[in-house]
Amino acid sequence: TGGDTIPQGIFGSAWRHFWLLRLGEGMLSVLSRRCSWHKFRRCLLTVFPFLEWMCFYRFKDWLLGDLLAGISVGLVQIPQVLMLGLLARHLIPPLNVSYAAFCASVIYGIFGSCHQMSIGTFFLVSALAINVLRTQPFNRGHLLLGTFIQADFSNTSFYENYNRSLSSVASVTLLTGIIQLSMGMLGFGFIVAYIPEAAISAYLAATALHVMLSQLTCIFGIMISYNSGPIAFFYNIINYCLGLPKANSTSILLFLTAMVALRINKCIRISFNQYPIEFPMEVFLVLGFAAFSNKVNMATENSLMLMEMIPYSFLFPVTPDMSNLTEVLIESFSLALVSSSLLVFLGKKIASFHNYDVNSNQDLIAIGLCNVVSSFFRSYVFTGAVARTIIQDKTGGRQQFASLVGAGIMLLLMMKMARFFYRLPNAIVAGIVLSNVLPYLEAVYTLPSLWRQNQYDCLIWMVTFMSAILLGLDIGLVVAVTFAFFIITVQSHRTKILLLGQIPNTNIYRSFQDYREVANIPGVKIFQCCNAITFVNVHYLKRKVLEEIEMVKMPLTEEEIYTLFSQNEEGAQRGKICRCYCNCDEPEPSPRVIYTERYEVQRGRESSFINLVRCSRFESMNTAQTMSEDQVPYITSSSSQRNPNYEEVEKVWLSDDPSRSMTITLPEASDTQVRATKLLPYSTSTILPSIHTIILDFSMVHLVDARALVVLRQMFSAFQNANILVLIAGCHSFVVRSLEKNDFFDAGITKAQLFLTLHDAVLFALSRKLPESSELSVDESETVIQETFSETDKKTARVQVMKGLTRSARDYTKSPTYK
Repeated sequence: TGGDTIPQGIFGSAWRHFWLLRLGEGMLSVLSRRCSWHKFRRCLLTVFPFLEWMCFYRFKDWLLGDLLAGISVGLVQIPQVLMLGLLARHLIPPLNVSYAAFCASVIYGIFGSCHQMSIGTFFLVSALAINVLRTQPFNRGHLLLGTFIQADFSNTSFYENYNRSLSSVASVTLLTGIIQLSMGMLGFGFIVAYIPEAAISAYLAATALHVMLSQLTCIFGIMISYNSGPIAFFYNIINYCLGLPKANSTSILLFLTAMVALRINKCIRISFNQYPIEFPMEVFLVLGFAAFSNKVNMATENSLMLMEMIPYSFLFPVTPDMSNLTEVLIESFSLALVSSSLLVFLGKKIASFHNYDVNSNQDLIAIGLCNVVSSFFRSYVFTGAVARTIIQDKTGGRQQFASLVGAGIMLLLMMKMARFFYRLPNAIVAGIVLSNVLPYLEAVYTLPSLWRQNQYDCLIWMVTFMSAILLGLDIGLVVAVTFAFFIITVQSHRTKILLLGQIPNTNIYRSFQDYREVANIPGVKIFQCCNAITFVNVHYLKRKVLEEIEMVKMPLTEEEIYTLFSQNEEGAQRGKICRCYCNCDEPEPSPRVIYTERYEVQRGRESSFINLVRCSRFESMNTAQTMSEDQVPYITSSSSQRNPNYEEVEKVWLSDDPSRSMTITLPEASDTQVRATKLLPYSTSTILPSIHTIILDFSMVHLVDARALVVLRQMFSAFQNANILVLIAGCHSFVVRSLEKNDFFDAGITKAQLFLTLHDAVLFALSRKLPESSELSVDESETVIQETFSETDKKTARVQVMKGLTRSARDYTKSPTYK
C-alpha cells in the first residue's frame, strides 16, 4: 500500500472494519476482565430491586397475603385521598391525586428497596407547604382559616387564583423531587447509617403524635385555623380545646366504635402457610359504613361537602411552572428533608422487623422520581404513608406486589365508584389511622429500661422527641440529627484509660478497678487505652498518666527553649558533616527536640528508701538478668527473639545528644542527698520518680490521628528527659504504618520501643539492669540522681512476675498444639 498510507476504496473500507472489529474485541476483553457477571447482576439488582422479588416470588406462600394486604390498603387509601384536602387545607381534584399515587406506587415498586412500604400523600408533609398556600390564596383563604364556604364558580378571578395555587403546589413538588434525586445520586443516604435507632424510634413516635392531633378534626367534627412551625403543636391543641363546645357527638361515637372494633381485631389471628396475618377489619369498616351512610343520613362530617368545593373533577397533566422555583426553595428543601427522612426511617423500622436491609440511596432516588412525576399531576409531595404501611405489613404483605394491587384497586374504584365513598364518615377513617399509628407511641413505655441500658440513647430519644414536637417535623429533624451526631462524636472520642496490674502467677494483666487480686509491679506503670486516640482525648491521656505517676508538668522558659533548639541545630549540622556515604542501612533521623515542658515529681512526696543511681550513658549493659532454670522460658519470649539486643533502647533513653546534656547549676544538696554537678536537661529536681518505665497498651487502639501523634511525641521526649522510658505494646500494624507516615520515629524514639505483647514489654522493663550503688562516683561527666525504690524491691518484682509463670509455660509446652 505504499508504506504507511491507508488504502482507499473497498480495501480502505475493509481496513477500517478490521480495525473497528479489533478495537471492539479489545474493549470487550477489558470489560470482561473488569466487570464479571456477578458484579453486573449485583449492580442490576441494586438499581432495579423489583427484579429480585419478581424472579423469586413464592406464589404459594405470598400471593394470598399480598392480595389481602393490597385490597386493605387500596380501600383505606380511597377515603384518605378524599379527605386529604380537609387536612392539608388545599383543594386538589381527587382523581389527580389518585393517578399520581398510582404512578408513584409503580415507580417505587420498581426502584424502591422496602418490601412493605406503601407510597402516597401524607398530610403532615403537605401541611409544611401551608406558607406557600398563604401567599397564593383562593376563595379568600377560608379553608386555611378553618371554614367551609363554597366559592362562586362563575367568578373568573376564582379560577385564576385557584390555578395559580395549583401551579405553586406543582413547583414545590417538582423541586422537592429534584432535591431528593440529587441526594440519592450523591449518596446522602449514608447519613442514615449514623443515626441511632433511638432517634428513629423517637421521630416516628413524634410523627404518630402529630398524626393523632391532626385527626381531631375528623373525630370531633370541627375545623380550626391550622398553624405550622415551632410551637404550632400547642397552638393547635388550644384551638381544638376552644372548639370542643361545637364537637359532633355522632362523630365521637363512630370513632369509638371503630377503635373498639380494631382493638378486638388484634385478638383475631389468622395463619396462612405459617405466616401470621391479621383479619382485615379495615376493609369491613370502610365498606360497611360507606354502604350504611349511603342508605341512612348520618349527621356527621364526610367528604361530600369538600368535593362540592372543588371546581374540577380532573386536570390533565402539564409541565410545572419553572419560573417560581427560587421562591419556593426553602419550603421545597424542608419538604424534601422531612419526606426523605420519614420514608427512610419507616423503611428501616419495617425492614428490621423482617430481617432484611434497605438501600437508603435507592429509596431517595425512588421517592424523588415519584415526586417529579407527581408534580405533572399538580399533586402533593409523596412519602411513606405510616398508617397504610402498617396495614400492609400486618395483613400479610410480603413484597411490593401488594402495593401495586392496592394502587390498582384504588385507581379503579376512584374512576368508577368514587361517589360511593363520599358519604363515608371521616371519624371511621380517623379511627383506622389512630389505631395503626398508636403502636409507635408505645416506645414511651420503654424509656425506663432504655435509661438503664444506655443513658446516651435515652437522652437522644428524649431530645429527638421533644424537638420534633416543639419545633415541628422539619426543624426538629435537623436538631435531632445534629444532637445525635454530637453524642456519637462524644462517645467515639471519649476514651477510657485503665491502669493495669498483673494477676499473680500468670501473664495476664487486668484493671485495678475490676479485679481485687491484681498486683502492682514496682517501677512499672501499665496504661491501657480503650479507644482511638485523637486530638480530643490525647490530652486526657497525658493528664491521666501524670496523675498516676504523681508528676506535674512545668513549662520551659524562653531561654531554655532557645538553648535547647540551638543545640539541636548544632547537632544536626555535625550530623551533616559526618554523613555516611557507604551502602549500608538507612540511619534513623536525628532526634527532634519538640517538647516545651518538663515533667517533675510532685513536691512533698514521702520516699521510704533512697538509692543513688548513676544516670549516664551505659555503653555496655547486659539485657537479661541471671535467672534460674525454671525462669528461662519467660526471658526467651517472643520479644526477645525479635529484639535480641536491647542496647538500642538503652542508648536512646540515655543518649549523648547535646540537646539532652545541658548543664544547670544546682543548689547544695542536703545530707541525705548526693552532690551533683550535672543534671539531665531542664530537670531541676534531684529526686528521681519511683517509676522507671511506662507501658502503653495499644491493643485496643485502632486510630491515632496526626495531632495526637504530635502530643504523644512530646510526651515520649519529655518522659525521656525525666529518665522514664515509655514502651508501646500490642500496637496494630496499620497503626504502626500511621506512625511511620507521620514521622513518629527518629533516633530518640525508635521501633525498639514497640512490643508485640504486653507481657513482652513487662519482661523487658524488669530485665533492664541498673548499676549497683558501689559503681557510682561523683564526677563532672556523670549525673547522680535519686530513686525511690531499692534494688531489693526490683529483684522482688522480677521474681514476682517471672517465677509464677513457670507452671503455665510448662503446661503449654506439654500441650499437643506446642511445637
